[in-house]
Amino acid sequence: MAHARARRNPADGRAPVRRAAATVGVVFLLVGLLGFVPGITTDFGDLRFAGHGSGAKLLGVFQVSVLHNAVHLAFGLAGLALSRTWDGARTFLIGGGAIYLVLWLYGLVVDHGSGANFIPVNNADNWLHLVLGAGMIALGVLTTRDRRHR
Repeated sequence: MAHARARRNPADGRAPVRRAAATVGVVFLLVGLLGFVPGITTDFGDLRFAGHGSGAKLLGVFQVSVLHNAVHLAFGLAGLALSRTWDGARTFLIGGGAIYLVLWLYGLVVDHGSGANFIPVNNADNWLHLVLGAGMIALGVLTTRDRRHR
């Protein structure tokens, strides 16, 4: 019987930026799927396609809609697809982080009770988008400082 340490590590030979992008992609897929699970998403019966009227909240905190969940799923798929190359992974992390910082700014200026809040976002989403944006950019920069893995 082979020892557990004898198994090949699937991350061997993959650049850190590629592993980071794939991990972030998987997390986005998981979050997107969980947004459609009653119980994990509270007030699931109030889930709407889009708009501030969606009363569903992921983990009882983050306002979600079908559109919001679909964006998470698309972002996750993009992360997995782009993690196949060094350049793609870096683009996903830095570009995606920039998108999340723009989304954070959007959440700061939009009236959460208006029709302009079509995603929808609440204050908890805003803080999460700030952390996600900064974190993704940091991952993209810090994992690509050593270009030998390119």
